[in-house]
Amino acid sequence: MSNEKTRFVYVTYIRSTPEKVFEALTKPEIARRYWGHENVSDWKPGSTWEHVRANEQRTVQVVGKVVEVAPPTRLVITWANASQAADPASYSRVSFDVAAYEEMVRLTVTHDELEAGSGMAKGIQQGWPIVLSSLKSLLETGQGMDVFAKPHVA
Repeated sequence: MSNEKTRFVYVTYIRSTPEKVFEALTKPEIARRYWGHENVSDWKPGSTWEHVRANEQRTVQVVGKVVEVAPPTRLVITWANASQAADPASYSRVSFDVAAYEEMVRLTVTHDELEAGSGMAKGIQQGWPIVLSSLKSLLETGQGMDVFAKPHVA
């Protein structure tokens, strides 16, 4: 693999409040409803966080550290597959920027410091759009989507 880095940016508008969007990102019981995972941490800068599959095995799939927390407008975390947690080069960074926008919230997710062409870079390009669409659906309708659904190929 190369040392070239890439990033992925996704912007969505949600009919909600910044406080509710921020809670959905940081409260395990809410994340489970739109992501099928729980984001577990005390959400203090320097603390660890874990992305835990909300199933019987409670598998930790992604790990990282909390870099910055400014409720309800900004959350920054590092991100690595749990299997690669010991390798500092495997970590990327995710920034959640939450801004009030008229009667809505503009949520900008920037996943950067990704190794270009890596499996992680490819995976998040498919993953973030459905996860954030499910978050939007949950906050606007009370029901998330099946984020594990496979795309239909024509």
